[in-house]
Amino acid sequence: MWGNSEILQKLFEWAKENLTPEEIKHKLLLMTDEEGRTAWHIVAERGNSEILQKLWEWAKENLTPEEMNNKLLLGRDKYGRTAWYLAVEKRISELLEKLWEWAKENLTPEEIKNKLLLMTDEEGRTAWHIVAERGNSEILQKLWEWAKENLTPEEIKDLLLGTGKYGRTAWHIAAVRVNSEILQKLWKWAKENLTPEEIKKLLLGNGKYGRTAWHIAAVCGNSEMLQKLC
Repeated sequence: MWGNSEILQKLFEWAKENLTPEEIKHKLLLMTDEEGRTAWHIVAERGNSEILQKLWEWAKENLTPEEMNNKLLLGRDKYGRTAWYLAVEKRISELLEKLWEWAKENLTPEEIKNKLLLMTDEEGRTAWHIVAERGNSEILQKLWEWAKENLTPEEIKDLLLGTGKYGRTAWHIAAVRVNSEILQKLWKWAKENLTPEEIKKLLLGNGKYGRTAWHIAAVCGNSEMLQKLC
């Protein structure tokens, strides 16, 4: 596990004794590195729930609600990723749930919808695409439950059919990663939420290089997945 909670605690105590409130705010809690990441982003990426909890408590003591929301919960790095998105990317379920709870307590429904669930990175990928790529069925299930609670039927369709920069849906990505379990979940949800024409669009949709999910499964040599797609 990355990060030492005890050392971080001492450093923050020394900071409170020697720095001004403005220095603590701007040079510690909100400071970003060359990739636009705050300590908040880095801890989310490294997966240390205990340290993230400490950062949250210190943020509540030293930042305004607007700063907590816009700089921490919704703050993006240079690649367009929030801490929540990084927790999805790194497949850290416990951390993702903690960030989700804080988001529900502090953000508006519109912010949760547009800046977390439907947010895209610099390549046009939602968290949905990332989970399909990383292959974590548990996190995909969580995202689906949260989507059903917070999105309209049309927005859920957009999630299922959404393509990133390279024209690939989560469906394509699951085929590329040869992940039959993820593909099965996506297919189940597609049948429950899409029209026959939209399902046809999903099956026949091709990415940047003109390949459907069926082509991808064939290229990857996965007979089980090819059987499901046929």
